[in-house]
Amino acid sequence: MRKYGKGLRDMKKWATPYFTLIDNILTQHGLPRELKYLAVIESGLRYNAISWTGAVGPWAFMPAAGRQYGLTVTNGYDERLDYYKSTHAAARMLTDLYSKYQDWLLVIAAYNCGAGNVDKAIKRSSSRDFWKLQYYLPTESMNHVKKFISTHYVFEGEGGITTVTKEETKELLLNKATALNEEELKNSTTHKITGRFHSAVILKYIEMEPASFNKYNPGFDDSISLNGTYELRLPVAQMNRFIAKRYEILDESIQRILDPSGRH
Repeated sequence: MRKYGKGLRDMKKWATPYFTLIDNILTQHGLPRELKYLAVIESGLRYNAISWTGAVGPWAFMPAAGRQYGLTVTNGYDERLDYYKSTHAAARMLTDLYSKYQDWLLVIAAYNCGAGNVDKAIKRSSSRDFWKLQYYLPTESMNHVKKFISTHYVFEGEGGITTVTKEETKELLLNKATALNEEELKNSTTHKITGRFHSAVILKYIEMEPASFNKYNPGFDDSISLNGTYELRLPVAQMNRFIAKRYEILDESIQRILDPSGRH
């Protein structure tokens, strides 16, 4: 953060179009938008970046991995340089890695050094906790994860579900919980929802204060971003409004996620 913080903060001024494109694609794949910071540390968002290992493009694909995830890589034509196509390819790769590890820190490590090296580190350390197995990873990959975490903090001002281990994710969401009293439980109801709902849009339609909504639904945005489903709890009157408008709420939520600037 000391070494690259200024450059990253300057990036905020010019990177918005790139981040909007990447956010859009990651959302389509059901991935946390914060994974865009992986492209920041891989290439500085430069389409023509080339690493010393021969990885090319904003997502630093090696030729074999690029082809594996649907990119055309020939002497005369290289889709690793294409922001749109390479981001879709990266999203497919990140989805596969998350299906394997269920842990974003291990995903970031595997994206850098390959799943084989992460599997070896897990076996040698007898742990799936990044902070315990990190010393069995290649040094570059160990530091790569920490660069990702630092970049997330520079841009977001805090950590999130992509900067903690699987176990820490559970604690992160649990620690946001505030117990409801007996009266609040009695006068509320639950409804299982699926899809990329956004709390700010829900609040707009059901006319509820953010603090109250968060009390009933701790860690809502992080949890639904991670899992795609959520057991929504609301007072009965607000739940009736939500159910009546749920399709409009979902549509507007997706638009908000795709275009956080609010221009939609």
